[in-house]
Amino acid sequence: MSKRKNPSDESNPNHEFCEFLSELAEYEKNVNRNIYKYSAYRKAASALSSHPIRITSGKEARALHGVGDKIAKKIDEFLQTGKLQKLENIHNDASSVAINLLTRVSGIGPAKARQLVDDGIATLDDLKKNVDKLNHHQTIGLKHFEDFERKIPRSEIESIEKILREEICKSDAEYKITICGSYRRGKSESGDIDTLITHPSFTSKSSKSDLLEGVVRTLEKCGLITERLSLGNTKFMGACKLENLPTRRLDIRLTPCDQYYCSVLYFTGSDMFNKDMRAHALEAGFTLNEYTLRPVGTTGVPGEPLEINSEEDIFDFIGYPYKTPDERSK
Repeated sequence: MSKRKNPSDESNPNHEFCEFLSELAEYEKNVNRNIYKYSAYRKAASALSSHPIRITSGKEARALHGVGDKIAKKIDEFLQTGKLQKLENIHNDASSVAINLLTRVSGIGPAKARQLVDDGIATLDDLKKNVDKLNHHQTIGLKHFEDFERKIPRSEIESIEKILREEICKSDAEYKITICGSYRRGKSESGDIDTLITHPSFTSKSSKSDLLEGVVRTLEKCGLITERLSLGNTKFMGACKLENLPTRRLDIRLTPCDQYYCSVLYFTGSDMFNKDMRAHALEAGFTLNEYTLRPVGTTGVPGEPLEINSEEDIFDFIGYPYKTPDERSK
């Protein structure tokens, strides 16, 4: 749900390739605003991240789904020289470096970063002298920049999950709670804590709900939530903290109970796995998103949402072999 996503993992034999591809992706998104190239680099990084052995040539990489000729040539260049000229040029461009840095502050997007750089703000120290140019979310993002940059060990998220479940269900045991993202995919650390909750009283046909406000107040009262970045009817963005540990980014999304499992599937990821699932669903005559699974009729118009009572139901309907969450980090 939040902005820090990176397929690179130092335990992976191809992590060096993943790192430079992810850096190129961020450059295309933040500086060039080219989402097509951003997606292409991300797709290639994900393919390499899931490959169990080290790639030894661009030709070998080209055989992986998601790696094209241009990226294969970049891999050859890196293998032959130990660097990438395009990245060297980016690193030598002060404006690009500043924009990429500022977009790492929670709440600052590419457009805002460009505006700040145009105003002569290029470093975090510059930003701290110009907090009047920031909104509430951005101010908190700057305040906790170092903490938000740190990866969160799995054991720490497990402790936070235990508190979430205890405190939320203490008031009402009918809540369902799932921490998604890389944590649910079994990774040893995560960039943030993406949490989905639902309650039987909240459906897609419900009017405005105050359930999330109550949940947030409960978690503030017990001391887990320490910062509010934003709070709407269905989405909370903020920060939480365990004693003597860094402040962490926490998102909580309230999902209608009849859409819960489609949301769990979507927010578990990975991005590439979701794209494959959606493509397979279309081929099988369905449209799948974070809300619903719907059959597509002969007219091409999606029908009524199917009743989904588990993630397995989604796989069964579209005829896609079930994969456990830890098998979805492709």
